[in-house]
Amino acid sequence: MRLVLKTAVIVFFAAILQGSWFDGISLGYGSAGLLLVIVVSLALLRGSVFGAGAGFAAGLCYDVATYGQLGLTSLLLTLAGFWTGRYGETTGRDRAHAPFLSVAVITVLYGLGGLAVRFLLGETAPFGKLVLGALPGELVLNLILTAPVYIFCRWVVGKPQSDQLGGAEVRVLA
Repeated sequence: MRLVLKTAVIVFFAAILQGSWFDGISLGYGSAGLLLVIVVSLALLRGSVFGAGAGFAAGLCYDVATYGQLGLTSLLLTLAGFWTGRYGETTGRDRAHAPFLSVAVITVLYGLGGLAVRFLLGETAPFGKLVLGALPGELVLNLILTAPVYIFCRWVVGKPQSDQLGGAEVRVLA
């Protein structure tokens, strides 16, 4: 219960900071994605189900706080949290490059997923502006945020024991 409460506080304040301050920090056309980096960090530390829940809550808080399309950010952050959690569960999350690789890949997929959803909704989806303008700046800013955010999330929510996240051990019976 404490873990859920800590995560809710982190996600709530991250959504407020993202909407009020981090959207204004830009490099080129891209802005820093604190909320995305926090969801990726939590999912990498705690697993796919926890990451999906944190992503949904983070997206919902952000959409409500910024009067955005309700559900768009929730959908994208839920998928980001789930797939990052799966990566963390199936590979060595203790590797030093895991947070950076996760943030880099999820930043690109988050941008492309946002374009795809907007296209399906019939809105304008400027592919060239994203790929050539916004995505490189977002990628650099998110990678700069990765180390301090990951360390903070690991300090607050802790790191689970390795046997808490994985499935049951498989033994071959002869």
